[in-house]
Amino acid sequence: MAHGKPARPLRIVEPDEKHRAEWEKLYAGYAAFYRVAQTPDMRATVWSWLHDPAHEMQGLVALDEAGQPIGLAHFRPFARPLAASTGGFLDDLFVAPEARGSGAAQALIDAIVETGRARGWTVIRWITADDNYRARSAYDRIADRTKWVTYEIKTS
Repeated sequence: MAHGKPARPLRIVEPDEKHRAEWEKLYAGYAAFYRVAQTPDMRATVWSWLHDPAHEMQGLVALDEAGQPIGLAHFRPFARPLAASTGGFLDDLFVAPEARGSGAAQALIDAIVETGRARGWTVIRWITADDNYRARSAYDRIADRTKWVTYEIKTS
């Protein structure tokens, strides 16, 4: 139970064409949350990656009891040379504001962890914004915060 309400029955599935319109809304919401300018063409590119078996990116959507997408996750494998192993990287995780507290984020992460175990990944890793307090509160309960600091250099 979350806040005295019964937990909603959720299903975690790979996004299908019938999920595309809602996935687009969720992904646009994710971009807006992080104040990232995102175009329909950019979303179309990511959607194509999710359906290209040769592309490393994979996706999942959390469906509510009516079968409507309420959350998404995008992830991929990454090489860990120092550990001589492969890990999984969670690039994007977003739950619709009205569905927060439903267990969707936890269910999506759990599904990625299970995928990682099945593939022999040694770790699932992700980053979030320092000021994303709600997400960080959840992440602090389910994962270990690392000591690593992230840097980037723009190339274009």
